[in-house]
Amino acid sequence: MSSLADDVEAGFRRRFSYAPAGIWSAPGRVNLIGEHTDYNEGFVLPFAIDRRTFAALALRDDDVVRVSSGESDETVEVRLADAAEGPAVLDGVSGDARWAAYPLGVVWALGQLGADLAGLPGFDVHFDSDVPIGAGLSSSAAIEGALAVALNEVWRLGFDGSRLVDVCHRAENDFVGAPTGILDQSASLLSREGSALFLDCRDGSSEPVDLGLQASDLAILVIDTKVKHEHVSGGYAERRAACETAARELGVRALRDVSWPQLLAARDTLDGIVYRRARHVVTEDQRVLDTVAALRAQDYAAVGDLMFASHRSMRDDFEISTPELDLAVEISLNYGAIGARMTGGGFGGSVIALTPVSAITQVQVAIDGAFAEHGYTGPEMFLVWPSQGAHRER
Repeated sequence: MSSLADDVEAGFRRRFSYAPAGIWSAPGRVNLIGEHTDYNEGFVLPFAIDRRTFAALALRDDDVVRVSSGESDETVEVRLADAAEGPAVLDGVSGDARWAAYPLGVVWALGQLGADLAGLPGFDVHFDSDVPIGAGLSSSAAIEGALAVALNEVWRLGFDGSRLVDVCHRAENDFVGAPTGILDQSASLLSREGSALFLDCRDGSSEPVDLGLQASDLAILVIDTKVKHEHVSGGYAERRAACETAARELGVRALRDVSWPQLLAARDTLDGIVYRRARHVVTEDQRVLDTVAALRAQDYAAVGDLMFASHRSMRDDFEISTPELDLAVEISLNYGAIGARMTGGGFGGSVIALTPVSAITQVQVAIDGAFAEHGYTGPEMFLVWPSQGAHRER
């Protein structure tokens, strides 16, 4: 049976009629807890998953960049100098190939952060992936991370991991136009196998936190509801703007700096919606800290309680859940999961359920039945394990 690395190499050969110089990969991610705290300079606790995007790449002897994917028949071709100019390079790209904004954004951002693109050769790159698109598992950061580590090596840039996080974050924010924080790119680039990444989004510092899942006979079940989300759409940006309004009215740099008593004292002075958005962020930051402590104490019951509290906050205060996500959480908890919450930016995507291995089948069967009973599209369910961040495969 061929691996995805074999498939992406074969795809490169078919598309470009020669062999790639190497293959790199970067993982999708699950955020265990800490949603919408990253752009508020708070704390997050994601981990890379064992679903990855692979990039087969070779340098060229001119300044042409060709980008292709196993998901599309179209190959996007631009000049390196045009990519360096910014998003206008996408003006002639058709709708089906607009995904190329992510890799081309990485090229642009590398130039913005110090790479001398005028003195570098072009390249051909072909992508293939088993990270579900639109499931809240950060397929975009996996594309960005795989290409960033590849170009960092073949262009001999010498950027460290934190600088590559900045590159990929800038690509997503300023080139693609999705106003996300650094959570996704950090998880994809910096994670270690077996651990979550405890990340301080103010200074970018991080440390691994052992999840200990297999030793405790636990697993993370992903329930992809098939309700698609788009970070570029308005709901995400509106919530970020509400958080910035709250911070400004409270006289702080970011909601990271607001304590729970401070927020309570300001309840009557803030707009009701702005207050609820801020309440989610302030309490979510504390839940991340409490989850790290619980994991270190191997108190998985406490982790489960914190996960559900996080989901309630996202459902009621941040208002980014959907009926499908809520149902998946409810059924998971009713049929044996220790904890469950939606993961990702919201408005669709996936639920994660911290589940004893012995209960996985009954949870899956119950969710299938409940979704059918409600007339929802059948979800896709699979286990994920904490994986290594972006690296060269061969």
